Amino acid sequence: MDPTDINEVMAIERTAYRYPWSEKFFLQEIGVQCARSVLAEINGKIVGYVLYWVLPDEVDIHNIAVHREFRCVGIGRRLLDHAVRAARERDSLRVTLEVRKSNSVAQKLYLSQGFVFTGERRGYYSDDGEDALLMSLNLNF
Repeated sequence: MDPTDINEVMAIERTAYRYPWSEKFFLQEIGVQCARSVLAEINGKIVGYVLYWVLPDEVDIHNIAVHREFRCVGIGRRLLDHAVRAARERDSLRVTLEVRKSNSVAQKLYLSQGFVFTGERRGYYSDDGEDALLMSLNLNF
């Protein structure tokens, strides 16, 4: 992902989340040295993305979303798989993420890929004060 992709990414973000990230936040995120991003494209159209940080012992997923018209066909799973594969290639110990307590669809995806609940952050989301559930996937080599 680079700044030229932001308009398409923002269109997905606005339909995927009740409280979407801002364009400014995306631009800051992709500028962080440890940040990585992957776009899913179909016929040249961006239909999904994942943003994650590569840290010394783990990969931390910050955002994953799929365009409304392309959900439930495995794109989210493939984006998640990409981040997990990146962690394995670096011999990371785990992949971590936070997910809204109300986002049962995402939780199902993460659980189906072996993630487990590891904690909770009360009032984590500044936009509405919703709690976040911490999830992680331990990587055994």
